[in-house]
Amino acid sequence: MKSTPFYHSAIRNHLICTCSGYKPPNLHKWGPGVRDIYALHYIVSGKGILETRDTAFALKAGESFIIFPHTEVYYYPDKHDPWEYVWTEFKGDEAQRLVALAGLGPEKPVVSKSPDNLEPYFHILGNTNAQPFDKIRSDAKLRLLLSYYMEYYPKEASIRSNDYVETAKQYIENNYWKTTITVTDIVNVVNIERSYLFRLFKDATGMSVSNYLTACRIQRAGELLKVSNLSIKSIACSVGYRDPLYFSKVFKKATSFTPSEYMTLL
Repeated sequence: MKSTPFYHSAIRNHLICTCSGYKPPNLHKWGPGVRDIYALHYIVSGKGILETRDTAFALKAGESFIIFPHTEVYYYPDKHDPWEYVWTEFKGDEAQRLVALAGLGPEKPVVSKSPDNLEPYFHILGNTNAQPFDKIRSDAKLRLLLSYYMEYYPKEASIRSNDYVETAKQYIENNYWKTTITVTDIVNVVNIERSYLFRLFKDATGMSVSNYLTACRIQRAGELLKVSNLSIKSIACSVGYRDPLYFSKVFKKATSFTPSEYMTLL
């Protein structure tokens, strides 16, 4: 099949919990070494040290530290008052953005004592033979945990420009099917000046906001044409177009095929 020049894959952001656990007070240490995941630790009691990027951080109960992928770390307990901690490891397209929203970064891998006990929220994964629904719940629990870090430790700097773009993209990808969605709606959700968002969005994606909306709609329409027996009218409605004739016109402009022609090529 001929490739479609306007066919941009909407980013499917995801967040996956790969491991979680509990470490009782002992003299366990790790490193120096690197990991390929994010590993967030919460100290329940005791003390310990995190060494990374030529800096040593002394940590105590109620505080947290995170290991970043491909960043060398060495952490170990205090000999006289060894820490007890819980941890969770995770990865995914969303991980970096969500961690940053909690004010954490390679240069700032620790946060101060939390206003509430976060230890219960670290009990995320069940047994190794977990059912598929358990995995979904685990990923949801991870989001809940990170949401508390975002609340308690909002990043000090103002929102970065790419966060505005990501907010706009996520809103589009979650709402493209609405026939009533407008560019104004997207601007209002991001809550910045219209022309500023347009400039940021164009710089980040190479597309205008309206074109990105159309791209998401056409991508989903192409998926439905491949796997469903829906009518053109139903597909048009499913991707945000009231008028199937107008939808067909937009689809052909984007892909060089009418929806009917596209189906015959499958």
